[in-house]
Parts: sequence; structure tokens; C-alpha cells
Amino acid sequence: MGMDFGNNLKVTLFGESHGKCVGALVEGMPPGTPINPDSLFTDLQRRKPGRKGLSQRSENDQCEIMSGVYEGKATGWPILMLTMNSDAKSKDYSFLPDHPRPGHADMVESVRSEGSADLRGGGSQSARLTFGLVAAGSQVRAILDEVGWSCHAHLHSVGDIQSKPLFDLDRKAELDPSTDSGRLNCRDHEAAVLMTREIESVRKDRDTIGSVVELLIEGLPIGVGEPWFDGIEPSLARALMAIPGARAVEFSHGVKSSVMRGSEHNDSWLPGQDSPVLEGSSDGTADGSLGGRSTGAPISVKIHFKPPSSLPRKQFTLHLPSNERQILEVGGRHDPVLGPRAAPVVEAVSMLVITDLGMMGGFIKN
Repeated sequence: MGMDFGNNLKVTLFGESHGKCVGALVEGMPPGTPINPDSLFTDLQRRKPGRKGLSQRSENDQCEIMSGVYEGKATGWPILMLTMNSDAKSKDYSFLPDHPRPGHADMVESVRSEGSADLRGGGSQSARLTFGLVAAGSQVRAILDEVGWSCHAHLHSVGDIQSKPLFDLDRKAELDPSTDSGRLNCRDHEAAVLMTREIESVRKDRDTIGSVVELLIEGLPIGVGEPWFDGIEPSLARALMAIPGARAVEFSHGVKSSVMRGSEHNDSWLPGQDSPVLEGSSDGTADGSLGGRSTGAPISVKIHFKPPSSLPRKQFTLHLPSNERQILEVGGRHDPVLGPRAAPVVEAVSMLVITDLGMMGGFIKN
């Protein structure tokens, strides 16, 4: 059904936006891995709804770990992590399935299931299911810390407003949730203020706006990753593009590569203290992956998110019973921009993928 990913470390999502619960089944967590409740709480807080200017759905997102953990450590058996949905307002979706929303999966899901899909709030296609990704990802931090690898993601841009490159920002300090930076998961404090104004302007205009999340992966030695389809870029791209609303993934120079010359794009190898290093590694401009394997340089990734499809303006779209275009005004509580709450999801997904690749290549014990 396409609800899982990973090889040695496998994550399967389950649940619906307006069902009883959402969560993840994590298989392959090495026995003895510390299960950190503080990390779990912090990461879920960064993703949860209810913050000013964003979705006002009020879920406590308290994670229950139902199996696979004993005395604070993973047993090596499947770990079931879930949270109960407590603030679903299904009446907001009473127009479904007769009046499918523009930009949503309502129509294709209804056809796929022959009318049996739960479409409320997006059902199993909803970003509500990213709870399971963040919960699972938070528990591999200890594994990555042990080998000295890290994944950090933040809100890079909203519309035309961009932050400084993540490589040039403090990536480790905990953000104050009462500030614009903390609320938006943006590590450039000046840009966060401008983003807040832009988001508020869009919200008042009863519209939504696109955004970009930047990811920086650091500490990997040369050689992490597998050839072809299990390479770093293909593995990350597949998982990151599955995040609801993702529309493009760029690595290193990204789309700019297509207008560069090879003499500009190539990074020369230089002698290093312990192993060869790429020119540009120290300023974040070198390619972090070649041939699907890490080069030892930081891996820079940008994930582009579309404007949220649920917007409070009236829209004309097909009304199935009448087979005519009719006005649809979508209610409910929705984000005017996806990037702020997508940032911790991007971080979690990247940690899971990198951990899995590390296990496959023997860099991480499993």
C-alpha cells in the first residue's frame, strides 16, 4: 500500500486524520537503543498544530509507546507509537465525497477505493500522519549522536522571503517557541520576522503561500549510501517527496546546476587530516554526495512545498451529483503555509533514511 519505507530500519505509518489515532510501527531499531522521552516531546512540539497564525486544530499529540521498549531501551522488536485524535471536527467535511476539493486527493482516493475511503481531513493522505514520522525519527537521534552524524532542518523561505543558508546559522541552539523563529522553525531570526508578516498578510487575504525547508546533513564519512536506487539522493528524495505538499527536492546546487559549467560545478579533492576532502567542504558549497555515496562534505537539500490547497476563499469545482461546476467554500482549521510544520518532519525523515543507509553499509550496528 506504500505506507512504509526503509530496509534495515523500517517505518510503517497508519491512521486517518479524523479516525481514532495516528502513528507508526518501527521495525529494526537496534536492541539497547535508549528511548528518549525528552527528544520525543521536543520534536513533536515543533510539529504540532495550534500555534499562532497556523492551524488551530488543538491536539495534545501525547505519544504512547505500546511495544518494543523495556526499561527505557529498545528490545529489538517492533515499536508501536501512536497518539489518539481528540479534536477532529468531521462536520467541516460534510460536503465530501460529492464536492471534491481542488488540489486534494479526494477524487482520486474516492475512485481508488470505489467510494470506501475516509476523506475527512484528508484521511490517510493527511499531513496528520506525519506525527508518526516525527515520533519515529526522534528515537534515532541517539544512534546518530553515537556516530557523530546530524540532520538539521528549518524554514528557509516563505514566498520570496529567504533566510540565510543553514550552514551559516546556529543549528544546535534550541529555539524559543514564543518567538517568531521558534513558532516558524526558522533559525534566521530577522527573516522569521519578515516571514511572519508575510504569512499574516496572506492569511488576511484568505489565501495560502508556498515555502521551502532547508536540510543540512553533517558528519558522514566518505562512502555512506548504496549504488543506484539506494543511493543517498534517491533514498532521501523518495522519502522527502512523500511528505504531503512536497513538490520538488534539490541537492547541492540544485536546479542551478543546469546552467553552470563543469569548471564551476566540479569540486576538487584536497589532502585532509584523516582522509581526502572536497574543496568547498568548509563553507558548505561542496557536493555532499557523488554516485549515491557521501563524500564527507555536508549534504545540503532544499524541499519545496506548494501552497496549502485548503484555503478559505470560495472556489469553483465539480459537484459530482449535478455534474456541474459549483461554488465550494472549505471550512476547517488549516495552515496558510506548510514549511513551518514541515521542517521537523523533514528532519525526522532524513534521520530515518540516513540511519537506515548507515545500517546497510555497516557504519551503524544493527
